[in-house]
Amino acid sequence: MIFIRSAIFNICFFCWSMGSAVLFSPLFIFSSNATLLVGRPWANGVLFLARIICGITYEIRGREHMTDEPVIYASKHQSAWDTVIFLTLFKHCPAYILKRELLRIPLWGWYLWRMKMVAIDRSGKASSMKQMIKDSKEALAAHRPIVIFPEGTRTAINGKGEYHPGVLALYSFLKVPVVPVALNSGAFWGKDAFLKKPGKIIIEFLPAIPAGGNKDEFLPLLENTIETASEKIYKEILS
Repeated sequence: MIFIRSAIFNICFFCWSMGSAVLFSPLFIFSSNATLLVGRPWANGVLFLARIICGITYEIRGREHMTDEPVIYASKHQSAWDTVIFLTLFKHCPAYILKRELLRIPLWGWYLWRMKMVAIDRSGKASSMKQMIKDSKEALAAHRPIVIFPEGTRTAINGKGEYHPGVLALYSFLKVPVVPVALNSGAFWGKDAFLKKPGKIIIEFLPAIPAGGNKDEFLPLLENTIETASEKIYKEILS
């Protein structure tokens, strides 16, 4: 049954995504600001399909740590679900830090470009880091929160990747708080997994790391905060 539901979901996800790209194309042509309106209805549609077809629901914890003030959300990354949910949570469309290769995806890559997501060259060149900081400053000035996945790629539900220095650069130069985000999405919608398992995904916003803190202590603190909380909420589904 899970296989059949997953197959149906994947087909519906593809059709909804392609249909949305066509449906919202007038906004794409009109302006960048208009294109920002695309993300929320598309994401809500994906979450709806995941719920009614696969039985995947979700719970948001720590809403008191979410804010409309300039802020960076640094999130654990286990699933494509993680890239969907943030589009539904804030007043203004978030600016994702993402790899430049995603802009080459037909249709949706063009939307990412038009929505002024912060695309980076993962070669790690200084010019790429400077461009990331510049684009992120512009996003914050437009009242858009920054969303970054510090590990840079999805990990297994019980795995941990290397926390890259990009988030430290943003913290150092943007001088805004960083809100750590923990989740357990990989238990139900895993990395590169065809099967989507029924259950409740938990995403938890944790107390912000204030701006202007010790740069040497920031990355270990962020990693420990996210990993400890993610492990805790994962263990909830095992008990």
